[in-house]
Amino acid sequence: MTARLDPLPPKAWPPEMREAMAALAPPVPRHPLPRTDGGRPKALNLLGTMARYPELVRAYHVFNGHVLFATTLSARQRELLVLRVAAIREAEYEWRQHVVQGRDAGLDDAEIARVAAGPDAPGWSRLEAALIRAADELVADAALSDPTWAALAAELDERQLMDVIFTVGAYDALAMAIRSWRVEVDHDLAETTFSYTEISDIVSG
Repeated sequence: MTARLDPLPPKAWPPEMREAMAALAPPVPRHPLPRTDGGRPKALNLLGTMARYPELVRAYHVFNGHVLFATTLSARQRELLVLRVAAIREAEYEWRQHVVQGRDAGLDDAEIARVAAGPDAPGWSRLEAALIRAADELVADAALSDPTWAALAAELDERQLMDVIFTVGAYDALAMAIRSWRVEVDHDLAETTFSYTEISDIVSG
């Protein structure tokens, strides 16, 4: 598929995009801010598309900055939710981006691939299965069932429960944008991550 909105190259980004990017850093982060090691994917196709509307990006980044860096969830828990949303929505770009961030959070490639199999796949703890099921229910029904709420509430406090819902919402919205804009996967992202078609081989070893 061809992109519906051509990404702007960084040199063509409007000046307001600098402020929009800075908004991703929350005032009081609980988690490390993005790594900038050489060789990491830069996600320029997504950012270049978003650069067409920096005012919207800034507003979203304030929200997303909390979800990524100020959430009361652990980085691992956050990435399980985001990866599951990407898998459900078949948002390939979002999936590949969070393969990278999932690795940063300590997930190995077999665990990341297993997210696509869902909450009933063997190997999840009770809480992790509930988190993955929560993403399923929120995307499908915009509500958590009583059993899933109870499973989460047995181990998470009220702020963590709230963060679960808003993490799924933030990345469901982004998946909608990515799929509607038809953002093409960058070469550096494709070279360093794996797609859905490679999942079965990873899980089987």
